[in-house]
Amino acid sequence: MDSELAALAASGATTLVSLMVTDSWTHARELVARFLARIGSDDITIADMADARTRLLTADAAEDEQAINAVTAQWQVRLQQLVETESVTSSELRLLLTSLQQLAATSVRHIGTVHNDITGGVQHGPIIQSGRITGLTFHAHQPPAPEQG
Repeated sequence: MDSELAALAASGATTLVSLMVTDSWTHARELVARFLARIGSDDITIADMADARTRLLTADAAEDEQAINAVTAQWQVRLQQLVETESVTSSELRLLLTSLQQLAATSVRHIGTVHNDITGGVQHGPIIQSGRITGLTFHAHQPPAPEQG
């Protein structure tokens, strides 16, 4: 395989693995699944992606870099094999990679711990922390006033 295709496979693997731990994973998985189905790949590859994602999400901080490197290497080999066996052309792989990179540019990582503190007294309703929420409506009811006696 020439160096350009090796670099393409490496870039594709890195992008795919980075998407595995983001909010965009569902969409990325669908893109890759359609791509693999079009070339006649079996469901084992889709199951392998799910297993790889689980490994990444469950790795603790000490294992995080090792897990990322191992999964990236695994997917780099798979993408290289697709090109080497002529299951896909370099143009098809570039098109998939472009779609994944666009998705990665707008994704949010899941890895990491979030700690929230709520202060200011008793809260009588939902409390939400988010970067962006659209089209959400809450119907909160006030608790009954305490009886004075």
